[in-house]
Amino acid sequence: MVDYITSLDGYGAAEGWPGLWGLGGPEYLAWLGEDAKSEYTLLMGANTYRLFAGFAESSQEGIEQLAAIPKVVFSRSLAAPLSWANTRLVDQDAVEVVRSMKQDGQFPLRTIGSPGLCRSLLKAGLVDRYRVVVFPVVNGVTGRDRIYDGWPDVALQMVDSRTFDGALQLLEFVPTVLTDPPEMSATD
Repeated sequence: MVDYITSLDGYGAAEGWPGLWGLGGPEYLAWLGEDAKSEYTLLMGANTYRLFAGFAESSQEGIEQLAAIPKVVFSRSLAAPLSWANTRLVDQDAVEVVRSMKQDGQFPLRTIGSPGLCRSLLKAGLVDRYRVVVFPVVNGVTGRDRIYDGWPDVALQMVDSRTFDGALQLLEFVPTVLTDPPEMSATD
């Protein structure tokens, strides 16, 4: 599963804005806590690892729940051992390793952040679910970390949705990577 938080215009963060755009209300934070209790392996790249390991070191709220979760970091720039608990460094091709992990099927696999990793896994047909929480802000000027740049065209079939705190939208989809835009029917 690819998991993202995003502004309405597709940014993962914004300069000068607080974490979660200052909108992480009690329903959303409770859901994050419940979600962190399910068994899965978390996949990430080096930049996301550095960010979250820094959060963990500073005891940022909500990060402590991720400490117990098995984590795999794909990087050729980091060196073992990694400081964040339950984290394994892999310096091999992420697509091949994730393909093998999926075949093993020991735990469900999920990403956190890591746009480049997510894009590679999607292009390789390894993403079964795409889940996004949309925050009701537009970061046209201050936005950074554009999520969808370089992605292939993807058709999304919605399988779940939920509203948190009357503002945040969780949307879950089954993705289908498209090789060409869909044909228009005669009735379109």
